[in-house]
Amino acid sequence: MATVICTRFTEEYQLYEELGKGAFSVVRRCVKVLSGQEYAAKIINTKKLSARDHQKLDREARICRLLKHPNIVRLHDSISEEAHHYLIFDLVTGGELFEDIVAREYYSEADASHCIQQILEAVLHCHQMGVVHRDLKPENLLLASKSKGAAVKLADFGLAIEVEGDQQAWFGFAGTPGYLSPEVLRKDPYGKAVDLWACGVILYILLVGYPPFWDEDQHRLYQQIKAGAYDFPSPEWDTVTPEAKDLINKMLTINPSKRITAAEALKHPWISHRSTVASCMHRQETVECLKKFNARRKLKGAILTTMLATRNFSGKKMLSTSCLCLSSVWSKNSKPVHTTILNPHIHLVGEEAACIAYIRVTQYIDANGTPRTAQSEETRVWHRRDGKWQIVHFHRSGSASTLNK
Repeated sequence: MATVICTRFTEEYQLYEELGKGAFSVVRRCVKVLSGQEYAAKIINTKKLSARDHQKLDREARICRLLKHPNIVRLHDSISEEAHHYLIFDLVTGGELFEDIVAREYYSEADASHCIQQILEAVLHCHQMGVVHRDLKPENLLLASKSKGAAVKLADFGLAIEVEGDQQAWFGFAGTPGYLSPEVLRKDPYGKAVDLWACGVILYILLVGYPPFWDEDQHRLYQQIKAGAYDFPSPEWDTVTPEAKDLINKMLTINPSKRITAAEALKHPWISHRSTVASCMHRQETVECLKKFNARRKLKGAILTTMLATRNFSGKKMLSTSCLCLSSVWSKNSKPVHTTILNPHIHLVGEEAACIAYIRVTQYIDANGTPRTAQSEETRVWHRRDGKWQIVHFHRSGSASTLNK
């Protein structure tokens, strides 16, 4: 009979079902024995972490202890044991904000204003506490519950840093490609303003369902961002109020010293006078585009998780394994292999949305699974439609053009 080892965590908390999974961690629902209160336990396998990873974990716990705000997922406990580190957070049950939006019967510009207001409130608290999030994106915007009007909660401070006042410095290249600010891409000193740039990208998506900067080629994407090359194309932007566009322009200002702050953004008329300024017209086209956007990022995220999980492989072996995982999912005659992470996402979004998946992650590998030294054409993906296999090209809005194969 196996010996049960009692630890502080097992004595104080009871573990239940899995809520999510990453390359080196798992999130499970847990209940505090004494109070019966439910929480979410992020369990990190510390055996797989490098010394630098341990430092990042300590920093994340330290930062999360500082932040106590209704729009931020709160850390209640941090327990370090021999093989695992446990971070005990609020249990948020409403899922991702962007997934909730596409399930709504009604979604307007005023709703987008309310969403970004809550995000800005969270960002303002972070900045007041000397914290820069550095990874604001849809995946990190959750809802407290499934109740109508549930609070938006900012999560995942794994890339967050501590700064003093308006300190600007080179803190390293960190973030998610489409949400990176020009100063980070230029490798200039940066600070709190990077979070406002990401808020501008998020607000743009909230209004039309696709991002302001888009290219399958990462080099071209970064060139767009550094140049601030975005626009408000017709017809989707024709029904957006000038005040909403003005706030986006102030957030997506290339010069960080001239970029709007979180405190200033919260005073902008489009937010502070929402009831009289923001449109209440239902934005069905935004919802449809957002569905495609959600499907694409979900599958891309699953692919990147697969790649991270195999990072113990080196060079071509790691990349070839990832390529095999992806190609086999849509193989014409063979069953999928090594797709335990990807398959749930493919089934979740359905076949139509699955055509948005990145069969070859062209930012990282070529058709042979070898690393790219230069970026190439936009991603091509296979999709079975009407019994035929097609190559599908994607515009940033998610619309596709096909070539029969």
